[in-house]
Amino acid sequence: MTAELLNGRELSDQLKEEMKQEVELLKQKDIHPHLTVILVGDNPASKSYVKGKEKACAVTGISSDLIELPGSVSEEELLQVIENQNNDKHVHGILVQLPLPDHIDEQKVIHAITPLKDVDGFHPINIGKLVNGEETFLPCTPFGILTMLESKNIDIEGKHAVIIGRSNIVGKPMGLLLLERNATVTYCHSRTKNLREMASEADILVVAMGRQHAVDGSYVKEGAVVIDVGINRMDNGKLTGDVDFESAKEKASYITPVPRGVGPMTITMLLKNTIKAAKGLSEK
Repeated sequence: MTAELLNGRELSDQLKEEMKQEVELLKQKDIHPHLTVILVGDNPASKSYVKGKEKACAVTGISSDLIELPGSVSEEELLQVIENQNNDKHVHGILVQLPLPDHIDEQKVIHAITPLKDVDGFHPINIGKLVNGEETFLPCTPFGILTMLESKNIDIEGKHAVIIGRSNIVGKPMGLLLLERNATVTYCHSRTKNLREMASEADILVVAMGRQHAVDGSYVKEGAVVIDVGINRMDNGKLTGDVDFESAKEKASYITPVPRGVGPMTITMLLKNTIKAAKGLSEK
């Protein structure tokens, strides 16, 4: 068996075309979706991510602006910038690019964004709604993964999903989304004993470890769906994932490549959340 690719870039392009039409209809109703991105410092990876978000906004007709702050900015100053965006009726989505400098409390910053404009889906109120199964902004990477699964009509109900990684950004919310769709979910992490054995029981295996090629084909059950969230830069400068693609693809039924897998979908779901925020705020 050689796995079928879950190509996030192709799906992303398709969804952006659909969103472009939706944004055009909203503008006819005088609703103009707008995203503000706040970038602190000069982290090259963060700058690259932000550029990708700006480009995606332009493609779909969502207006955006970038607020760049020096790495020396105080926490108080950053919180004031966020409050100004919270109060700006023309702004529908606010995203503070992570990571932040060590002297700034990331949780305090996440809490400062009004839940109504929290298009990253990180605010505790929105996470609480996710836990309760209520309508809310879904964290973008898990939302993107779920959308990829649904695009291929991959059955989730009753399947055993194993999540390797327990971050608030990917691992925890990913498990909740799959649980909501009636999967049986097992969380694993760096201290899990018999990790290979646990992973090899998964019908759906989501790997978000942050370690290059930490999972190879021996971790993969025959016919499993393998989702690789990792983005690692190799010595030759090329990007690769947490999964050893070549060995895993021989056993999986579906697999995401790196790049062109989960990454493009994360940005696409950010746009989807921004449109949702614009519609929600226009009704208030």
